[in-house]
Amino acid sequence: MKKGIFSRGLFFTMMLVFVLALAACSEKEAATPTPSTNTGETKTEEKPAKEEGVYSIEDFSNVKTNEGTAIEGGSITYGLVSDTAFEGTLNFNFYSGNPDANVLQWFDEGLLTWDKDYVYTNDGAATYETSEDGKTFTLTIHDNVNWHDGKPVTAEDLQFAYEVIGNKAYDGPRYDSNFTSVVGMDEYHAGKAKTISGIKVLSDKQISITYKESTPSLLTGGVWTYPLAKHIFGDMDVAKMSSSKEVREKPIGFGPFKVETITPGESVTFVKNDDYWRGAPKLDKVTLKVINPTTVVQELKSGGVDLVDSFPTDQYKDNANMSNVEFLGTIDRAYTYIGFKLGTWDEANGKVVTNPDAKMADKNLRKAMWMAVDNDQVGKRFYNGLRWNATTLIPPSHPEFHDSNNPGVTYDPEAAKKLLDEAGYKMDGEFRTKPDGSPLEINFVSMTGGDTAEPLARYYVQSWAAIGLKVNLEMVEFNNFYDRVGNTGKDDPKIDVYQAAWGVGIDVDPAGLYGRDALYNFSRFSSEENDKLLAQGVSAEAFDVDKRKEIYNQWQQYMVDEVPVFPTLYRAEVVPVNKRVMNYAIGDGTGIYLNDLAVNADKAVVAE
Repeated sequence: MKKGIFSRGLFFTMMLVFVLALAACSEKEAATPTPSTNTGETKTEEKPAKEEGVYSIEDFSNVKTNEGTAIEGGSITYGLVSDTAFEGTLNFNFYSGNPDANVLQWFDEGLLTWDKDYVYTNDGAATYETSEDGKTFTLTIHDNVNWHDGKPVTAEDLQFAYEVIGNKAYDGPRYDSNFTSVVGMDEYHAGKAKTISGIKVLSDKQISITYKESTPSLLTGGVWTYPLAKHIFGDMDVAKMSSSKEVREKPIGFGPFKVETITPGESVTFVKNDDYWRGAPKLDKVTLKVINPTTVVQELKSGGVDLVDSFPTDQYKDNANMSNVEFLGTIDRAYTYIGFKLGTWDEANGKVVTNPDAKMADKNLRKAMWMAVDNDQVGKRFYNGLRWNATTLIPPSHPEFHDSNNPGVTYDPEAAKKLLDEAGYKMDGEFRTKPDGSPLEINFVSMTGGDTAEPLARYYVQSWAAIGLKVNLEMVEFNNFYDRVGNTGKDDPKIDVYQAAWGVGIDVDPAGLYGRDALYNFSRFSSEENDKLLAQGVSAEAFDVDKRKEIYNQWQQYMVDEVPVFPTLYRAEVVPVNKRVMNYAIGDGTGIYLNDLAVNADKAVVAE
């Protein structure tokens, strides 16, 4: 997501003025395929020299500076910045959207934690061991890990999660290669076996999971470690679980806080879990509330909220010196992208079906649309450098595997026009026709959000118009957007192109987003070469880190060449934290957890 535009001809001069007058796209746009935690250490890569008014993530710490002495108890208010309600699927085994993940983190968690390099540790609610051949993981849950209702979290609860996700009636997004790689899962999913043969409950607190192959991903997020309370869900129809009151109204976890009350889509009140396995939280209470991006600054300055999930980076420049907060920052495990609908989801067989006759099937058309947009200037002008041009589909949050030498596709609208001419898309008046001479109209869907969600989408539309493409824009609310692009397996045939974002997991393996069996593969792209490269990335040879880098460099280039989607912007996560807050960090691997969170005063500090 990198290089330049707004300078050529009247159109680009007008667009520069347009961009400078605006702010930033929705900060809650990512659908998150894997849960994340609030444990953080910043990872950075080299950036170009600074320009005036353009910031760098390198200017931020990701750990809050403690001031004063913590008081006993106290409460905070946490803002979920969004222009829409959170969906309210409040269980890790069923949720799909990032807003719900931000609710979940306060009251539930996985059994394993990870370090700054995304490798599992033994510092979590369970410890693990691997067999000599690397195929079997044995997890032992600590004796003091209990659900909020006092029942122990057991090995059967984790086994039950695998059985639910592997059930044919499961309607969530988790069933992918992380589950099909478990021995016996295919037979269980097909109804040929009543149990998953590769999963063994060894005792109340110990379980073993055996995989078909040993892969490097198993140590970095490839093992599902989120149990499902069998004593609550055990007698429930799998198809009804995700919509049940036990998920939507009275969710349960074993995290540091308990859910006390929920106002659907708007707010959640949490109280401390005195029985939390790491130790009782220092805070008595946390109130989470949805805050519109247009009012977040006012809420922060007045002390209406102590911290937020993420601050709209377009608003940072005007508020960088806010007196009552400290801004934390880290490279986000996320990126924004433009996707092209190339097929559909086969629900019966759980796989992508690519349509060679799809409107956007010609990769020359897709590449030209990438060449037509200047994401370097988008990052600087819309986001003051706190989002920047993206080049490949492995973001710099994973520096070991992000190919920083790959330039992606360079902004060049004249070359885009030439490419379309050569591919047979001829001009007929203001716009181009298909190679067969019939009219070409492209339907583009993007999400509503902050002040620049729509202006940014319109910039893309106008950039494509500048190379002769007629693109119709529709702005859609967050939850409805992801349903329409395929979050439930139903692809809206009216959508040709969409703008979305991914919050990526700790595991670098991109198969969960771009594999043939991945529901989250919303573009519905598939090919034998893609299958091969993704398989090689988790093969035995990939235990050699240099070999794995080579494989993922090849995959990144392959996706640049094929353009089923193209990345637009990498992202900084910027979080303002009230000065009374203590023991807080963002990112991965800091060893600072939410039960450590404290305050040094009863009331939030107010801006001067």
